Amino acid sequence: MTDPTDGILHTLFHSEQGGHEQVVLCQDRASGLKAVIAIHSTALGPALGGTRFYPYASEEEAVADALNLARGMSYKNAMAGLDHGGGKAVIIGDPEQIKSEELLLAYGRFVASLGGRYVTACDVGTYVADMDVVARESRWTTGRSPENGGAGDSSVLTAFGVFQGMRASAQHVWGDPTLRGRKVGVAGVGKVGHYLVEHLLSDGAEVVITDVREESVRRITDKHPGVAVAADTEALIRTEGLDIYAPCALGGALNDRSVAVLTAKVVCGAANNQLAHPGVEKDLADRAILYAPDYVVNAGGVIQVADELHGFDFDRCKAKASKIFDTTLAIFARAKDDGIPPAAAADRIAEQRMAEARRR
Repeated sequence: MTDPTDGILHTLFHSEQGGHEQVVLCQDRASGLKAVIAIHSTALGPALGGTRFYPYASEEEAVADALNLARGMSYKNAMAGLDHGGGKAVIIGDPEQIKSEELLLAYGRFVASLGGRYVTACDVGTYVADMDVVARESRWTTGRSPENGGAGDSSVLTAFGVFQGMRASAQHVWGDPTLRGRKVGVAGVGKVGHYLVEHLLSDGAEVVITDVREESVRRITDKHPGVAVAADTEALIRTEGLDIYAPCALGGALNDRSVAVLTAKVVCGAANNQLAHPGVEKDLADRAILYAPDYVVNAGGVIQVADELHGFDFDRCKAKASKIFDTTLAIFARAKDDGIPPAAAADRIAEQRMAEARRR
């Protein structure tokens, strides 16, 4: 007999990781679409979050990822000061193998069927051109190209926001917001990571990178021969003299094993859901490693796509994303005052905003 404490339904209805308002399973056999749309909260407004296209090992893993990501978006949007709740979608499959116009149009029809409760955008495996296709079936689509009334690539402001969070971390730890002379390790130099590297180099940082895709590494080293390359993430986190570690690939980068060997004094990166499980934030604090909560520092992209709904203005978005510096410092101060890790402090602030919205 199946253990009733296992499985997605138990997670959804009975665990602290659940509490979602709605989960939609989507299938279009003609195009091969299998997708999950998870809406965690609409307390602050329509749920906003990207569409991840990824070859999950199982449907259960895909649903679990959608739930986690949607919950994270509720907290991210709350901390970014947006009038949006949290949602996320995942499309199951290898985008290089099954992505097609027909599949994206079918997905767009499912998004449209929610009547604006969920607004989608780009994420891992989806791009501006994909959102242009989805938008043909659903007007609740952001991250479109400028030619189609959108704001274009949100990775630019995502990286800018992470850089602001990193500056705030440097201010908190070393008393100076510059990265000049600091050794920063960036794991994942794709859509967001390569923009972050440019900011770091411009600020005078010493940069070490790694990525599973050789072409992503080569794009940076061809332009900046002085950038060092680590063989893999395992080697990167053990790099001697590393000041800051920036996870910018998939989630779960901070776990029992990696935290135990991490040489950096600060973790600040673009990846979502960096903490592999509850308790990792305390392990970081016990080792005197400052953790800048991922959903706070990587909010630049969602700030951009939210602005697109109201007529995109890049300067307005950049100004709002620059406030990530102040928000991050405020979280560190709250954490110190309350005697808790920064991740817990950020959660408290976000939860307070959502609770206040529900009472209105």
